[in-house]
Amino acid sequence: MDSYEGVDKLRLGEVPDPRPGAGEVLLQIRFAALNPADAFLAQAMYPANPPLPHILGRDGVGEVLEVGSGVEHVRVGQMVGILRCKAGVETWGTLAEKTVVLAASTAPVPDGWSLEEMAGAPLVFLTAWQALTQWSDPPAPPREGSVLLVTGASGGVGAASVLLGKSMGLRVVALSRSAEKGATLKALGADFVFDPNDAKLRKNISAAIAPGKVDIVVDNVGGPLFNQVVALLGYGGRISVVGRSGGPVPEFNTASLFFRRNRIGGVAVADYTPESAGVTWQEIVDRLNAIGKRPVVDSIFAFEDVKAAFARLAQGPMGKVLVR
Repeated sequence: MDSYEGVDKLRLGEVPDPRPGAGEVLLQIRFAALNPADAFLAQAMYPANPPLPHILGRDGVGEVLEVGSGVEHVRVGQMVGILRCKAGVETWGTLAEKTVVLAASTAPVPDGWSLEEMAGAPLVFLTAWQALTQWSDPPAPPREGSVLLVTGASGGVGAASVLLGKSMGLRVVALSRSAEKGATLKALGADFVFDPNDAKLRKNISAAIAPGKVDIVVDNVGGPLFNQVVALLGYGGRISVVGRSGGPVPEFNTASLFFRRNRIGGVAVADYTPESAGVTWQEIVDRLNAIGKRPVVDSIFAFEDVKAAFARLAQGPMGKVLVR
């Protein structure tokens, strides 16, 4: 990445092989996964301003080629995934054959998982976990039986939120414009799926979950839909804001929050430390194993087809877009 003019300006090039420093490991990347944050960073629309040239890519799985000094729990030859860290944001990321990351920010591929499933899972599941648990102190899952509404449910964080919501015993309402994706979301465990463009969206959701109301929302969209989401909240309802693929919220009326003690809060995956990410990741894996579900992979692109992979991400995939 030579400029902040977007992912269309990315080029394939040669750089010197990185070397791991103290506490770091060098990975031979097998699969990287794309995130909307990558595209935002490439347009200077993300709270990071790495020096150029830069290499994008926050997610990935690879083989450990070399370990730096002080690394004890990761060994050469081990296959690991990358949890949330500086890679792709402040340091060079996973859209490269070789990437250096903190050893503390890696995790082994869970038993029974494919490399592809591991490659794109950590960031979106850690984000979804924070979105679902941030409304109590200390963070904890919502009360069992609560109604969860997920906007943009077919995306990476959306699908992760559906799966984690089911692991928590929540009633899950998913929004997706695609009937095909809706069927997949039901297979993941969504109790109800609605088209956000439905003219009777609020009425139909309210009828489906009656006599309950929406208790918590994971919002990946923003835009005009946001005001409808607020209107669906019950008393004490919360909205965790993850993304804004629908653009700015038009004419937001703060009075819509009155009387029901509703709250809106942003999600910041950067708040995870390597240690807290590791503990949370194990909880996520245990929950997915308990319900017999796995992360969802939409498509896999060749390394030289990174731009096409980003185009697929912009179209709205069902799950994660990977690069081999």
